[in-house]
Amino acid sequence: MNFVYNVVVFIASLLLPILALFNKKINLFVTGRNETFTKIKAVKGEKNIWFHVASLGEFEQARPLIEQLKTSHSSYKIVVTFFSPSGYEIRKNYSLADVVCYLPLDTKRNVYKFVKELQPTMALFVKYEFWPNLLIELKKQKVPTVLVSGILRKNQLFFKSYGGFMKKSLEAFHHFFVQDTNSLNLLASIGFTNVTVAGDTRFDRVSKLLKQDNSLDFISEFKEDKFTLIAGSTWQEDESLLVTYINKYASKTDKFIIAPHTIQSSAIKVLKNSIQSKTVLFSEKGGVNLANYQVLIVDAIGLLTKIYAAADVAYVGGGLKTGLHNILEPATFGVPVIIGNKYIKFKEAVDLVKIGGCISISNQEEFTNNLQILKKDEGFRNLTGVINKRYIEDHIGATETIMNYITHKI
Repeated sequence: MNFVYNVVVFIASLLLPILALFNKKINLFVTGRNETFTKIKAVKGEKNIWFHVASLGEFEQARPLIEQLKTSHSSYKIVVTFFSPSGYEIRKNYSLADVVCYLPLDTKRNVYKFVKELQPTMALFVKYEFWPNLLIELKKQKVPTVLVSGILRKNQLFFKSYGGFMKKSLEAFHHFFVQDTNSLNLLASIGFTNVTVAGDTRFDRVSKLLKQDNSLDFISEFKEDKFTLIAGSTWQEDESLLVTYINKYASKTDKFIIAPHTIQSSAIKVLKNSIQSKTVLFSEKGGVNLANYQVLIVDAIGLLTKIYAAADVAYVGGGLKTGLHNILEPATFGVPVIIGNKYIKFKEAVDLVKIGGCISISNQEEFTNNLQILKKDEGFRNLTGVINKRYIEDHIGATETIMNYITHKI
């Protein structure tokens, strides 16, 4: 299995530069990694704590820990590596990190060089980023390694009879901080007992949103006091439901704010042109009376968290594809949340669907019916929102648990 894995990684290293010529995202993936070893020279020889995240969602899980470390251990440099371009491109200028770069491909040569040059005081992997060659190298170089907000499933390779190579790589972890008892039991089944059920650090992150000023003048001007659906991180599949609802079923007094996952001008233009109601873009809002429009499309990044605070109902995108986006942000504001039906990999979504704070839909009819019920029945809408708010409040504390460990180990 070890040999097969390394052959696959080697072939990928040859093919990706070729594919990058024809695909923008792969091009970012390849060219960005060309800068990694240059970037980490900025902290060479200094004490540093390294966080590795897959993409933006995992970055949000690392963020509460980074913020506390910058306050309590300011002498340490913070290094953040991303696997995905979608996360890196948004957070590459994150002010609390001293270095933000891509993780090199998981070849033995790459990982030896990376760990040797970085020499982290501690390495923290977030949620489920398991790169076997890298983990084995961290163990060889005796780097304390921790899993943060981890979540494991029975179908992962570690728990298969033929997954010995991957299971061996888990020996690099000095401690596993996992989200649930299922993950704890799975690790115990293969002999790992250095495990703590700490929960998800994102709850600590989103709970702090309530303490900041979330008012936005342009949102107040647009919404007035009218019923408003805010749809965040939407993909084409999500937008199809939204557009059909707006064009066929929405009252003229309803308001809609759509913040697409992709804000390329061509995609935004297609979305705007498909909507029959008066629609304005965030980039066009200057000098217009926003109250005269029914739909606002946010063609900018970094605003969605505050915008959710104004929602009567939130729709979170990605659940009709394979990657549901962050439902905790609207939930913390006590807002009912609608999502697609592909959410089984997201514990918080599974929990909230089960207890009634989050509503899963799979087609236009279900979306339309549920949105209309939430609009018409204010009591039901408020109750649904309260379920979400209390769920957030009940799951705060993972950051403190993990920080106690880090503080005693570095």
